[in-house]
Amino acid sequence: MTGNDEPLKRAGAALEAYTLSEEGWRTSPSETLQRVLADLMHWCEATQRGFDRSLALARERYGEERAQQQP
Repeated sequence: MTGNDEPLKRAGAALEAYTLSEEGWRTSPSETLQRVLADLMHWCEATQRGFDRSLALARERYGEERAQQQP
């Protein structure tokens, strides 16, 4: 792991929990990530939240966090 390990730990724990669920059991890490994202899209639609806007904001946040890590 590099930089700030906390985001990596949180993401890893979330994906691990999802993989161990009945629906996620025995899937590859890539497929698990796809299922999580698809489920989040369903959740956003059901709760009237903008997935694409949230993803864009997450990309901005990621960029800012990465910039802070640069020497």
